[in-house]
Amino acid sequence: MEDGTIVISLAGRDKGKKMAVVGGGDGFVLVADGKERRLYTPKRKNLKHVKATHERIDIMGLTDKALRRLFTSEEKNG
Repeated sequence: MEDGTIVISLAGRDKGKKMAVVGGGDGFVLVADGKERRLYTPKRKNLKHVKATHERIDIMGLTDKALRRLFTSEEKNG
């Protein structure tokens, strides 16, 4: 899975939340949402526990604040 891909968590206490992939390898991805999981401390999740969407963002120079805004605006828009 490529960096910047937006995924939906399928398992865990963050089930149903959208997150951005910020790294990964060996069957795992590192995801962040900018609020509970910051870019400098991403969550390590098994690939089986996330579902990729067709959305991608550019994570170069991205801040936690910009990431939070992205996900909160998506929630408001439906």
